Amino acid sequence: MAFLARVRTLLPGMAAAAAIAAAATVLGGFVPVVGAPVFAIVVGIMVSSFHAPPECLRPGLAFTAKRVLQGSIMVLGLGLSLRQVLSTGTSSLPVLLGTLVVALIVAGLVGRMLRLRSDLSTLIGVGTAICGASAIAATDAVIGADEADVSYAIATIFTFNVVAVLSYPTLGHVLGLSQHSFGLWAGTAINDTSSVIAASTVYGHATASYAVVVKLTRTLAIIPICLGLAAWHGRRRTMAQTTTESIPDTGLEAGVGRPYETPPRTRFELRRIVPVFILGFVAAVTFNTIGLVPSHWHHGLSELAIWMITAALAAIGLSTKPRDIRQAGPRPILFGAILWVTVGVVSLALQKATGTI
Repeated sequence: MAFLARVRTLLPGMAAAAAIAAAATVLGGFVPVVGAPVFAIVVGIMVSSFHAPPECLRPGLAFTAKRVLQGSIMVLGLGLSLRQVLSTGTSSLPVLLGTLVVALIVAGLVGRMLRLRSDLSTLIGVGTAICGASAIAATDAVIGADEADVSYAIATIFTFNVVAVLSYPTLGHVLGLSQHSFGLWAGTAINDTSSVIAASTVYGHATASYAVVVKLTRTLAIIPICLGLAAWHGRRRTMAQTTTESIPDTGLEAGVGRPYETPPRTRFELRRIVPVFILGFVAAVTFNTIGLVPSHWHHGLSELAIWMITAALAAIGLSTKPRDIRQAGPRPILFGAILWVTVGVVSLALQKATGTI
């Protein structure tokens, strides 16, 4: 009974996303250079801008935007072998690590120049450098940022996700990038996994598989980054507690005249920073490698993955709140734009330097 109730709750939102995905698939057939995933997110945003989805659709939209998208990555894994994954991940490391380091350095410098709050610049910087909203959520689990900062960071990242989905395929063709080069560019330079998949799927089926592996390799950087942030914030808390102990027990913070408040503790949980769907992707690749997935299924599974991606992007578009992007203000958007351009240019430059373009 609980399962049926859950299905009834999710069904309206999933049906709405599926309807837009069906329309986007038809449009994508007429304009293949744009593709169904791009049409899905654009149509979803347009619908959301004119009329926000009713509350009854939100559970299903949230499920489709997250779980169905993660499921599509695992379905893509059913068409790959461990050898392909290891080869792709290893060959992409020079470009991937170089882009990541430059993005984090520029984030620190530009964030101070624009006088953004430390937590906000950290969230946007990590989101741009690693994997968008997933990295923001994982980082927030470590630093305990204000809800407003998290909202602004996600709105900023989402803005450039949409820009990337709309512009990267066209730019790739203008630059004459091969399927391999575009997959590496998308996987190392586009913020969110959903946008990487959307842009690379439009560019070509081979591109999508390559870009997903690069992107998932990049996503693993969440672990060392969050461990480092946890250590840094732990040290700050220790210093704050030491300062507290040195203040006379008056109940007031020295020189301010109000009760002294120790910075809140943030519980660090490793399971919150390791995306579980990556384990599902590895399991799917393993099943295919050992021959549990018949080769004649691969084409059908690829088409299923594209459909799931299209539906997930439709749900993301329908869930978009344009006012959140407007409320973020110009400085976070400018900060995000600088980082977005930086990672795109650096990725191409490193590909040129390493001979992978």
